[in-house]
Amino acid sequence: MLTEITGLPDNIFGVRATGEVDSNDLKNVLLPGLERTAEKFDEIRYLLVLETDVKNFTAGAWVQDAKAGLVNFTKWKKIAVVSHEKGVEWFTDIFTVATPGSSKGFKPDEVDEAIAWLKV
Repeated sequence: MLTEITGLPDNIFGVRATGEVDSNDLKNVLLPGLERTAEKFDEIRYLLVLETDVKNFTAGAWVQDAKAGLVNFTKWKKIAVVSHEKGVEWFTDIFTVATPGSSKGFKPDEVDEAIAWLKV
């Protein structure tokens, strides 16, 4: 499930992923939030806090995620991914190659650092 993270600086959109994440989560939470942020700021600074394993994203969720990346392709500025998984750095490297912005992985106890990095 994806839930929007509240209390972030206005120009940062963030979601928390828990349990199973499916295409409805992305359609109803991720895509509207990304579109709102892109329209308001003409760029996307995105925080993803993974409190579930990446394997819990369904195939439909990955399709919607790819759609989100393509729809807002030129708007990506920064992506911060917070996860306990060791592969998160590889995951963020893929984002950097696939989008024009930069991305960086953070450990679960580094959420404040991730937000600070997104602000700059």
